[in-house]
Amino acid sequence: MKSVPVLEDLPPVAGRAVLVRTDFNVPMVDGQITDDLRIRLPLETIGWLLDQGAAHVTTASHLGRPKGRPDPRYSMDPVRERLAALVRAAGHDPDRVSVHENLRFDPREEAGDLSYAEELCAGQDLFVNDAFGAAHRAHASVVGPPRLLASAAGRVMAREVEVLDRLLNDARRPFVAVMGGSKVSDKLGVIEALLDRVDTLIVGGGMCFTFLAAAGHRVGASLFEADHVATCRRLLESGRDIRIPTDLTVLSPGGAFGGGSAPRRGETRQVGADVPDGWMGLDIGPGTAAEFSDAVTEARTVLWNGPMGVFEDPRFEAGTRAVAEAMAASSAFTVVGGGDSAAALAAFGLADQVSHVSTGGGASLEFIERGDLPGLAALREGRPEGDHG
Repeated sequence: MKSVPVLEDLPPVAGRAVLVRTDFNVPMVDGQITDDLRIRLPLETIGWLLDQGAAHVTTASHLGRPKGRPDPRYSMDPVRERLAALVRAAGHDPDRVSVHENLRFDPREEAGDLSYAEELCAGQDLFVNDAFGAAHRAHASVVGPPRLLASAAGRVMAREVEVLDRLLNDARRPFVAVMGGSKVSDKLGVIEALLDRVDTLIVGGGMCFTFLAAAGHRVGASLFEADHVATCRRLLESGRDIRIPTDLTVLSPGGAFGGGSAPRRGETRQVGADVPDGWMGLDIGPGTAAEFSDAVTEARTVLWNGPMGVFEDPRFEAGTRAVAEAMAASSAFTVVGGGDSAAALAAFGLADQVSHVSTGGGASLEFIERGDLPGLAALREGRPEGDHG
């Protein structure tokens, strides 16, 4: 795949107005930002542009799901205040940086309408896409501006592409992929793509029960997708090294589970690969956790996407913690695919002990499955260097 243009490929920035597509889709509770990582990440890009003499940087992002119309619950005001503080703390003038209102307040954003991109680009000289987490969406602010302005990938975007390209095309062996999460249907395409590249595929989380059913095991009341059993059976019979749990941690009938203040009740027990009727599998068992951890320890490249169980509930965190600790202790090139896996790493205090934590989530998985993303293609196919409006 042809590389995307980076910041150094832009025409001279001094005196120019620059539009930066960011991913400020931060978690919020009662109008308060609970984690500002997505605001801090593009500061490197914004700082570089200001150091190069950009007259003004306008950031543009979506936030939540306002359904194509203004909604005060998804106002960018909290983001605006936090970004100004961070820019000031970095030694830059916050008056040179502004935050566009929520892109999804306009229905043309998600429709990919070029007229919206034209409005966003009015008065701008250059475009930088630093929103890898939105690069799998052919939205107006993602694919439109590169058709109108000289464009480049920001530091976050460029780093994500470099890491994922290394995973897919230059991985050291053995290459182990650890896949978890709830639904196997969400990740079958990624699993099929990975099987052509990895030496070992490990399957945990809720999605493992469809594989277990395909292998002839009973799954009780566990999460299970009957429509995908045949596909999972085909994969298991493909001759590839696919590892599924040999023991499980389960919850008794009528039990309750969850994170935070959610009610927790019921008996927990370790069982083999068969779940008793009425019981629900919510974590891999200790034997499986040890086996999966050993595979991670022996690898030279590891991709992890998706927890091994409901780690938000302490009764079902052991499997995910074991994988996280193995990732942290490994000398391999270790990549965590964002989302719940990244949240688990952070919860266990291990986020700084892996090679790379992706900000992409769905974008990372789609890149692995398809080898490209609409936002990356738009940058590669955009207006030539120096041909800006």
